[in-house]
Amino acid sequence: MSSLWTPGGEHPVEPSPGDPSSEDLSPEDLSPEDRELAEDLAREMAAVQEQLAAAPAAMVVANHVMGFYELAAIHLSQQPSNLLEAAVAIDAMAGVVEKLPGRLGEAESTLRDALHQIRMAYVGVEQANRATEADDAGDTTGDESEDGGEG
Repeated sequence: MSSLWTPGGEHPVEPSPGDPSSEDLSPEDLSPEDRELAEDLAREMAAVQEQLAAAPAAMVVANHVMGFYELAAIHLSQQPSNLLEAAVAIDAMAGVVEKLPGRLGEAESTLRDALHQIRMAYVGVEQANRATEADDAGDTTGDESEDGGEG
């Protein structure tokens, strides 16, 4: 049985019935090629873990925060824009940046600036959407009010 770690603690996770990942496989169950591939993958994963352990946590967190920025920008640039999804990414970014003042290293000022920029972009897109909606509504009601005003 697997478990999932959350800030609230570790929780057991039951595998779904029929899920191939839920079957217990041993190295003996694999072909020699698959076993070698699995060992190579395990070595690669260990190397990545070593690299992460050697990197300052602030640098890794900053990289993830910029991922939130990029995710928000993608949702804002969609046609039509997806403000709800962008807001989730912006709020996640803000949650990290605003909860870790003084702990994000030399990237902190860049992250704060990026947060400000993406918030401003959100407001700009939201206002543009409202203006478009108002124009669309005005075109419809404008025609009716012109007809009514001439009588």
